Amino acid sequence: MNSPDTLTLWRPVGPQELELIRQAGMRAFPPRLPEQPIFYPVLSEDYAIKIARDWNVRASGSGYVTRFAVRRDFIERYEVQEAGGTAHREYWIAAEDLDAFNAALVGPIEVVHAFE
Repeated sequence: MNSPDTLTLWRPVGPQELELIRQAGMRAFPPRLPEQPIFYPVLSEDYAIKIARDWNVRASGSGYVTRFAVRRDFIERYEVQEAGGTAHREYWIAAEDLDAFNAALVGPIEVVHAFE
């Protein structure tokens, strides 16, 4: 899925967020809630699986891993953050930048894992 112009990222989501993604035709992530100032796509599938399986299932009964491509010229504006170790790498996209992030998506958002 990676190319010179795109980067593949993952996002763990719960059932409510997945429904909103589906309502957007699998082409956009929903706006953040007031208590969610940051949108965080992650750099590895394994990290996304861990969050979806261990956190989302416990919090909402199910968890999903989405995969998508984003334009490199957009995502390279942001620094990679480590959330507790080198295996836990993610981008922190401010909530007010989410529309621009969605505009930089290339192709559909795919669900690649589901946990219940």
